Amino acid sequence: MSELEGGASAAAVSSAGHLLRQAREAAGVHVAALAVALKVPVSKLEALEADRLDAFPDAVFARALASSVCRNLHVDPAPVLALLPQTQAPSLAADDGGINAPFKAPHQRRGRPLSELRFSPTLLAVPVLCLGALLIYLWPHLAAYVAVKAPEATAQSAAAPAQAEALEPPAAPETAAPAVTEENRPAKSAVEVIPAAAPSVAAAASAPAVAAEAVKPAPAAATSPVAVAPAPAVAAPPAAEAILSFSATTGTSWIKVTDAKGTVTFQKTLAAGETATATGTPPLAVVVGRADATQVQVRGNPFDLTAVSRDNVARFEVK
Repeated sequence: MSELEGGASAAAVSSAGHLLRQAREAAGVHVAALAVALKVPVSKLEALEADRLDAFPDAVFARALASSVCRNLHVDPAPVLALLPQTQAPSLAADDGGINAPFKAPHQRRGRPLSELRFSPTLLAVPVLCLGALLIYLWPHLAAYVAVKAPEATAQSAAAPAQAEALEPPAAPETAAPAVTEENRPAKSAVEVIPAAAPSVAAAASAPAVAAEAVKPAPAAATSPVAVAPAPAVAAPPAAEAILSFSATTGTSWIKVTDAKGTVTFQKTLAAGETATATGTPPLAVVVGRADATQVQVRGNPFDLTAVSRDNVARFEVK
């Protein structure tokens, strides 16, 4: 019995979970408190202490949790990690081709021919969808372009024969030249123009006689005297009657007159002794700068500025 118990104890000591449980119990830490400190489920710690490594995704997770437990309990993790299964180090494939070896595609490196590769419909669907989206985006522009160009092409094709006919010169009608007789021969005019001939001595000698004979004054036609009646005199339109008359008496005065449309018809500064008139479409708004030095007449009648003056400026309206 002692040999069996010794073998069982030796097997228990040789497990990583037994070492972790002994270190936790020696530190006086409950498994739940250790789980809270490490932020892992309690079941994971219990499975690690029971050497149930099948509860972990892989050996890397189990070794990392065992290292965290040893670090939290302040013990050496080397004996515990030595009892846990080792992780397989990644191996790199040896390439003996050298730097000048030709490039091979991944399917060629694995020894699979290109024809054996699986064809995915997604590879074809992506470009088809892109092409469809492009056609949907460009369809309104293409329809508008066709709608504009089609009538133009039809009109050009219809106008081509008409343009060709317009460019062809019209055929001259074939008419017989009328015979010239004594009856329809045109009468000679009083002045005949002799075409220029080649210069010669004889032609030069006879030129004055021919010119004098060819150029004959036409007889003056008898005209009867016609009495021309004198045009009736057009009376000038009467000048527009001045509605207002201004006269500066003892000093300089300025005048401003505005008609019914708001247009300034008269605006002037009168020197002493100067007179001016103004007219326009009534009602006329009148402003006189110096009422004491200005005399005003409305339609030929004197107008007293005293009643419409304020601070020596008179404002009144003529209807």
